[in-house]
Amino acid sequence: MATNEIFAKVARRIDGYQDLAIEYERRLTAIPALGPENNGEGEVKKAALIKEILQELGADVIEEINAPDDRVPDGYRPNLLVRFKGKSNAKTIWIMSHMDIVPPGELKLWETDPYEVVVKDGKIYGRGVEDNQQGMVAGFLAVRALKEEGILPEYDVGLAIVADEETGSKKGLHYVLSARPDAFRKQDIIIVPDAGNSDGTMIEVAEKSILWLKFTTVGKQCHGSTPEKGINAHKAAAHLIVKLNSLYQVFDKNDPLFSPPISTFEPTKKEANVPNVNTIPGDDVFYMDSRILPSYTVEEVEAKIQQMIKEIEQQFGVKVTTESPQREPAAPPTPVDAPVVQALKKAIKEVYAREGKPMGIGGGTVAAFFRRSGYHAAVWSTLDEMAHQPNEYAVLANLLGDAKVFAHVALQQ
Repeated sequence: MATNEIFAKVARRIDGYQDLAIEYERRLTAIPALGPENNGEGEVKKAALIKEILQELGADVIEEINAPDDRVPDGYRPNLLVRFKGKSNAKTIWIMSHMDIVPPGELKLWETDPYEVVVKDGKIYGRGVEDNQQGMVAGFLAVRALKEEGILPEYDVGLAIVADEETGSKKGLHYVLSARPDAFRKQDIIIVPDAGNSDGTMIEVAEKSILWLKFTTVGKQCHGSTPEKGINAHKAAAHLIVKLNSLYQVFDKNDPLFSPPISTFEPTKKEANVPNVNTIPGDDVFYMDSRILPSYTVEEVEAKIQQMIKEIEQQFGVKVTTESPQREPAAPPTPVDAPVVQALKKAIKEVYAREGKPMGIGGGTVAAFFRRSGYHAAVWSTLDEMAHQPNEYAVLANLLGDAKVFAHVALQQ
């Protein structure tokens, strides 16, 4: 049977999985896997359900790699490496998803219970249904369809299902790569379905550096009517914010691979200073979120910021210190002609009749850990980008379509 005929059979099988996809999402959503940073118990209970599903799917290997964590009741965070054997084990087609979710936030903003799936107008609502259960369930459906059709993929298919993605990955993929450096190989095809766009054309191959900074400005508090007796930290910080905006002119390169194609430097969070109007604050705290094109180093940007800080200190007589809540230099990009990119482009063309386009993003993804370890990973999914929002949903048609893309990649020779 020709390859296109084989894929057509698998695709038809996946089309019949609508109710199954909803049922998987319902069962997964009912177990909120929150990390200890979010006052949760971790992923152990959800991992138990996932292992049950994987056994039902007939997985050949289910390996659990437990990262010690004394902050959770079970004392560890589970990570699963699962294999379904193909015609050859010369390489593995990996689909990597994560078990943990973020909290629902303000419940009054939700129209439904975030932990009870509701299906309406072709959308599955609930916390975690898109981030990242859509990718996880699409992987389940792809291997199930191959099994039920009695079709062996060309190569082994692996499902890497990890913990702790939402809060840094130290107990997740980072731990897995350290504990099991032999788990992945350079020739493997690694797909991370954790970012994308609504038409499924974006194949994310590169990320900007991330630099978050906390600025603490210290002056001298005094009464609002006698400013000469103090040093207004808030005023100095405001001038610093304006000065930092000139980073856009200093680091002004344009890279069309990314959207937006520039480095960004935006003031964000502002902490409260004094509680009353008639007091000049002696200290002031604000934050900045920078996303830096890989053509610049984080060190270059930090040096320029320190220069600006010194100018403000001299001008206003304040002291400004910085801390970095997050500092992630950009990982090496995945080449646009890498096998994983080419495989996804073929599958997207077949399933969605659209041209996949390699792109870079400003957000950070767990794929950076793969890239820093020398693996060519691509981030891809068909998403409405509802992650972390109230009334999060996954489009059912997208979930099924992504399962077909994964199946197509598994069938490519």
